[in-house]
Amino acid sequence: MIIREIDELNELVKKLRKDDKKIIWTNWCFDIIHPWHIKTFEDAKNLWDVLIIWINWDLSPYWKTKEWRPINDEFFRSTVIDSIKYVDIVYIFNDETPIIPIINILPDVLVKWWDYQIEKIVWFEEVIKNWWKVITIPIYSNYSTTWIIEKILNLNK
Repeated sequence: MIIREIDELNELVKKLRKDDKKIIWTNWCFDIIHPWHIKTFEDAKNLWDVLIIWINWDLSPYWKTKEWRPINDEFFRSTVIDSIKYVDIVYIFNDETPIIPIINILPDVLVKWWDYQIEKIVWFEEVIKNWWKVITIPIYSNYSTTWIIEKILNLNK
């Protein structure tokens, strides 16, 4: 299920909580999906009941640092992620950071990769204030969107 409006996401999460479901989420741009992403989603989904993936919208400030990105637009990215069996909800957020939706949803668990330093998250204070559990999961390969793009660009060299 792909959701673009925070109110719709709030209502859905309220229903899930009434059914005593635990919410786990992670966010990133997920520009080009590769096996490492799939394994990450599988590991995250195995932790709790409902996995929400939050992706950056196409005009997100995240992309300002990468003039040539995103390769795939938000419709493409959200559709691909929504088709992955481990993912329950895809939310496209259009803020500089996911802090406003996070405060609205108050997920039970935040998932980040093992090399991610939680103290460097721009919304770290909210994590601490709300006592969210943060779980890090392993990185399974050297795959990355940047690596894939560089490999494609070097095919004819």
